[in-house]
Parts: sequence; C-alpha cells; structure tokens
Amino acid sequence: MDETLDILTLAAAMRSNPDAAVQLYRAAGGATAVMDNRRNLRDILPACPQRVVDALADIGEARRRAESEMEYAMRCGVKTLCLGDGDYPQRLKDCPDAPLVLFYKGTAALNRSRVINMVGTRRCTAYGQDCVRTFVRRLGELCPDVLIVSGLAYGIDICSHREALACGIDTVAVLAHGLDNLYPPRHKDTATQMTAHGGLLTEHFTHTNADKLNFLRRNRIVAGVADATVVVESASHGGALVTARIAGSYNRDVFAFPGRMGDECSEGCNNLIRDNKAALVTSADDLVKAMGWQTDKEMEQARRKGIERTLFPELTADEQAVADILEKDNDQQVNTLSARMGMPVGQLTAVMFSLEMKGVVKLLAGGVYHLIRS
Repeated sequence: MDETLDILTLAAAMRSNPDAAVQLYRAAGGATAVMDNRRNLRDILPACPQRVVDALADIGEARRRAESEMEYAMRCGVKTLCLGDGDYPQRLKDCPDAPLVLFYKGTAALNRSRVINMVGTRRCTAYGQDCVRTFVRRLGELCPDVLIVSGLAYGIDICSHREALACGIDTVAVLAHGLDNLYPPRHKDTATQMTAHGGLLTEHFTHTNADKLNFLRRNRIVAGVADATVVVESASHGGALVTARIAGSYNRDVFAFPGRMGDECSEGCNNLIRDNKAALVTSADDLVKAMGWQTDKEMEQARRKGIERTLFPELTADEQAVADILEKDNDQQVNTLSARMGMPVGQLTAVMFSLEMKGVVKLLAGGVYHLIRS
C-alpha cells in the first residue's frame, strides 16, 4: 500500500513531466525509493533536471492528491495498476514511455495472449463500418479470446467497441481523461457495457479534462498494450496514423485496410501500405495468418494430439535462439524477446506456440514465457 501511495504521489508531483517520473522510478527501482531519496535525487539519476528536483522538494499537495485518488479508486471499484505490478499491461511496460500508473475499471485481463487495437477516422464511411463489422465478426470466430482495444471516439473507434460487444468479444477503451468523466458523453451507454465485457483504461487522475495533448499521448497506450494495430480508415493526417507510427516504433505489427484511390477517408491507409509502413489486410484471416496466430480450432486439435516433449526435441534455428535466451534469463515477455531477437512480434508468436507444443516453454500469467528445463 505504501508503494502504491508513493507511486501516485510521484505521478501527481510530476504530472507536467511524466517521462522524467518514469526515469526516476526505473533508476531507483521503485517509487518509495524515490520518495526516500528525494532530497538527493542526483544520487539516483545524475542527470536529473533541476525542475524535477524542485517538483519533488515539497510533496504535500501531491500526497493529498494521491490519497484522494486512492479513496476514489476504492469507492468506485477502480484498479490502480502500477508499473511494477503483475496486472499492469506487460506489453506496454516494455515501452520506454510507459505510464507510471494506470487506472482501470473493467473485467477483462489486459495480459491475455492476443490483443489488437482498431483505430481510424472519426468521420468513417459506410465502407469503413462494413470493414469493422466483417473483420470483428470473423476475428471472433477465429480467436474468441482476443481483446480489442480502441479509444471510444466517434467513427471507427466506437464502431469497433460496439461490434466487439455484439460479438461477445471483450473490448477496452483507452481514455484521454479521468474515470470520473466520460468523453464523448453520447458513448456513455457503450462505456457502461464495456465495464462488464472489457473495461475503461486511463493514465489520468480524476478531474482531468479531455485536452488535445491528452488525446495525442493516449495514442501511445493504445499502441503499446496491443500486439498489432489495425487502421480501418484514415485521412492523410490524423490520430490513427500517429498510433500506427508509434506502434511501428514499438516493433509491433501494423495493418491497414485499403480504400479506393482518391477517397479522402482512405488516403492515410493507402499511404501506409504504399510506404510499407503497414501490411494490407482485407479480413481477419489475413491478420491471423500474418501474426502467426493459431486459431482456437487449430490449438485444440494440437492439444488433442497429445504432443509431448521428447528428451531432445528438434528445434529450428529461431526456436533454439529463444531457448538460448531463456536459458540465460528465464521468464521473459514476448515483446522483450522480440526486441532481443530483432524479430516482429507476430512472427515470434508463431515460434513461441511451436515451442509450447514441443513442451519446451510454458506461458505463465502476464504473458510471460518460462523455459522448462529437463
């Protein structure tokens, strides 16, 4: 409890410089360590800016804000997910600009094995809506356990959330404000449904307005919590393209639906595909194949065959490389392995599934892979 209070205090005190707060947290190994050494921060982080030192010189107001936030969370059933917690989205944790703390109201596990985000224009066309509808329905058939993330905005976002709910798929919205508010208000009914079949996620304290900068920073969370980004419709400029760019920088897979040449709402998607910044996708089957995901039917068939580990299983070069990494440093999340191997997450997921079937690794809670030593 003390660590949670300290991390909320640190976040509150550093709300104008959240990235520096994360740097301090990582360098010190925890928020309590930062608080205990806030009089000599440069012993922890030699390059600590003076404005950070000044911000933590007096934490009285920040502590009161943290206590108020904890009280609200307890009263309203909100989970406080700190960067070091097991329930914190592990895919996001490995990103350099991961939020220090997240607030979550919902039921869906954020670390399930398959997570995608769907983003696009707020002024979507009938074509975009049809793309969302057919894609989500088919994805639900192939991978019922998938989690779909978006931003609850007008257009493609809300279409994705509503179609997921209609298909019985959990869906999470990343918000640009605190959980005591909802923007846009017209989506309140959908948001209420999502708390029982997905959830609402934000990095912002209560009484935080939905400012333009918050929407921009929200995109990194949308990108970071998922294995892949799917852009359905986008003009030549817009938030969806920002999310796609950030996802690419995180070494995540990016997909885009193509559109008719000259169609303003598809110009951004067509440009992503043209510039090799996104793979063309026309169906959920395309995504599942590109990601190397086994469908639930294929996984069940593999399990029924009763594949057992041999004493000396034959491994491919990629499988052996993973095994070598885990032999030296066991219990790694797939995105960490992806970065260490220089292999896209989608391709690596197929390798990890093969290793599971050979009995070489097993998947633990939080999306962590454990090497089973003989």
